[in-house]
Amino acid sequence: MRPLFFDQPIERLVFGVACTIWYVPELLGTFFQRAARRNGTRHDRGSYAVLIGVLWGGLLLGFGIAVLVPWAAIPVLRGQLFWLGIAGILSGVGLRWYAIRVLGRFFTRDVATQAGQTVVQDGPYRCIRHPAYSGTLLTLLGIGLTLSNWLALLVVLIGGVIGHLYRVRIEEQALVGALGEPYRAYMRGTHRFIPFVW
Repeated sequence: MRPLFFDQPIERLVFGVACTIWYVPELLGTFFQRAARRNGTRHDRGSYAVLIGVLWGGLLLGFGIAVLVPWAAIPVLRGQLFWLGIAGILSGVGLRWYAIRVLGRFFTRDVATQAGQTVVQDGPYRCIRHPAYSGTLLTLLGIGLTLSNWLALLVVLIGGVIGHLYRVRIEEQALVGALGEPYRAYMRGTHRFIPFVW
């Protein structure tokens, strides 16, 4: 049993639009949001490449599983799962770009610190330390739901979580090194990805 968007034209169109809304700004940001290379100190240690590689590896493997492993397909509520997945994709994109906007000039694609950087605790940063990453994980959850295959969903999420956990470890080390006790205090008062949970 293949995902709905493989065979249904409306679902295919909606899925394509949702993925375009997610991916095109990310692709453009890759080229235009690397100000740290000019204005900051990089601490990336290859985490951006690891994140992208593991995330996309999980996505590609998930799509393959959705097609080639029919015994793991979710046979019930397929339409509802698809639309819930689309809502997850778009909500994740919204959360990510809201977080990026709140972070402002301190946001870069590379793990980097900049002169005059402070601990941002406005907007979604009041509740979680990495809301932009939470947005990406929510988007991946949405994509996984649209696949209507529990094994594909699991693989997509595992790829995203592994990539983000590695990235966050590098990023938090850099921020503690640059910002010191204010960032340590912020870490003690917030969770990484999900408020009050994780």
